[in-house]
Amino acid sequence: MTREVFEELVSEALDRIPPELTRLMDNVAVFVEDEPPSDDPELLGLYEGTPLTDRGEWYAGVLPDRITIYRGPTLRMCESREDVVAETEVTVVHEIAHHFGIDDERLHALGYG
Repeated sequence: MTREVFEELVSEALDRIPPELTRLMDNVAVFVEDEPPSDDPELLGLYEGTPLTDRGEWYAGVLPDRITIYRGPTLRMCESREDVVAETEVTVVHEIAHHFGIDDERLHALGYG
């Protein structure tokens, strides 16, 4: 699957996030990269930033939080296009949940791990 097609799947996954949630997202950008850092080669997605629940009066003038979705590991673990679509959606939701302050333990319990 080309990078362009994968980026479109990420965009479609973002479009499926309910508008009432996307309106609450603040100062966050989503990127697609081919491969994760070499110390975690199976990483599907990464959230870097300050979750909304941790922001206070001090939070101003900072660079956007960053959500990165990794194409390579996703394609290697999936057997079909349908698997890639489903896994991409789960990964996007998982990383956005971190933006809202939801930790991995809770996400795994909800089926987004």
